[in-house]
Amino acid sequence: MDKPWNNRAWFLVIPVFVIVAFSAIIPLMTVVNYSVQDIFGPGQAFWVGTEWYETILADERLHDALVRQIVFSLAVLAIEIPLGIAVALCMPSGKGWRTSLTLVLLALPLLIPWNVVGTIWQIFARPDIGLGGAVVQALGVDYNYTGDSLDAWLTVLVMDVWHWTPLVALLCYAGLQAIPPAFYQAARIDGASRWAVFRHIELPKMRGVLLIAVLLRFMDSFMIYTEPFVLTGGGPGNATTFLSQFLTRMAVGQFDLGKAAAFSIIYFLIVLLFSYVFYTVITRVGAGDKS
Repeated sequence: MDKPWNNRAWFLVIPVFVIVAFSAIIPLMTVVNYSVQDIFGPGQAFWVGTEWYETILADERLHDALVRQIVFSLAVLAIEIPLGIAVALCMPSGKGWRTSLTLVLLALPLLIPWNVVGTIWQIFARPDIGLGGAVVQALGVDYNYTGDSLDAWLTVLVMDVWHWTPLVALLCYAGLQAIPPAFYQAARIDGASRWAVFRHIELPKMRGVLLIAVLLRFMDSFMIYTEPFVLTGGGPGNATTFLSQFLTRMAVGQFDLGKAAAFSIIYFLIVLLFSYVFYTVITRVGAGDKS
């Protein structure tokens, strides 16, 4: 006898659809509407079609900001993912005050608001009054993040690594703690080396959390705004002007809503494309290792 089909469970999903509609779909459709119009004021909008998209895609400043953003995000992933794995491997396992203290200390940077992080590093990295800047100067390095483009870019990168590596470490630590002890016991019986244990047991078991870490850190670093804005204001010159700051200047500074809306759509599609590529590559590598 077939069980009767019960559709009442869909009533539990309806609130989710309503919330998503108001928080995501409706604002997105509004931006799409603005991107094909020239906005002069309330009730003063003129259809321009794809003109803003063509203008944005041909803008050399956008190309420079995009290259700068991609290099920064790839550098963030190249540093934070291996460093987070290394930190997680060095953390104490099991229960006890050492583990609890380590987790609390590691999570402290994640509790600091983004604008406060920028302010902390703005003071910390100054060569005249900041400890970090003074130490670098004492080592014989001519360091000045307010006047040198490379110093400013590297300072933003180090700040992001300090702020967000704990997130990667905590995710990796959770993945390591989920590995059954039987795997380690079998490895000891087989006489496996430390590298073999990491390569064949720990790394495959962490693949799920590493996928989450890569996607979260890429999307967040690709949309970074507050920290470099507070630290350098996008300067010197355009050295730390990333895509989010480029968009903000266009929308708020120039009040060019149509062009800013078109750039928002392009920005969204770029993040979506790169996230899809990362997800596809990682999942296929994992499937290849299993086979």
